[in-house]
Amino acid sequence: MKHTRSKKIKVKDHPNLKRDAKTKAIINTDSSAYNRYINERDVRNTQQNEIDSLRQQIEELKNMIRDK
Repeated sequence: MKHTRSKKIKVKDHPNLKRDAKTKAIINTDSSAYNRYINERDVRNTQQNEIDSLRQQIEELKNMIRDK
């Protein structure tokens, strides 16, 4: 299947949004906002992983104390 680029139509009052003429989908063309979102998501995931690791370590310590 050959990929053809469909026309993108500007969305009124939204300079970073375009509408795909074929599918009618709205496309965000603000790449810096997208990159900022990806970076913030990665930071949140890293923080959550650290919290999960600390919780696991606390549980292990509690179990060690109980087993004494």
